[in-house]
Amino acid sequence: MSSTLSRPRWTHIALPSSDLDRSVRWYERFTPLVLLSEHADAKGRSAWLTHEGETESPFVLVLVMFHAEAGHRQTIMAPFAHIGIEVPERADVDEIAAAADADGCLIWRPKDMPPPVGYICALSDPDGNVIEISHDQGVYAACQERWGAPRT
Repeated sequence: MSSTLSRPRWTHIALPSSDLDRSVRWYERFTPLVLLSEHADAKGRSAWLTHEGETESPFVLVLVMFHAEAGHRQTIMAPFAHIGIEVPERADVDEIAAAADADGCLIWRPKDMPPPVGYICALSDPDGNVIEISHDQGVYAACQERWGAPRT
């Protein structure tokens, strides 16, 4: 596998997982992330999740389950530390929050926050990590305002 990397890039964050298969299913259900690839060696397994079709500046969530630690929760991102995911519509936040509430993993009910935060809720992944779902947070808009529209 060869790379055409021409500049440094923000590529991934890695979190431990006590049950990799359960975590992958959870992220695919409650976030827009999809499984990109899985890897395994003598020490454990990992899964890479990202936005489907993203090739310009992909960012990957790497979930790692070491065999020796399987079944043991290792919360890393809590109580406020979190991974943020922005969705296109306010109703998307409400829909995800309702599904998470029904599943017992909603930790912050949807609420409007002052700029630049926007409309948010938060979920707890299977290992207790906080995943914020937001609308109108403006992260991409701020980048585009500063550096221009994305390349096509």
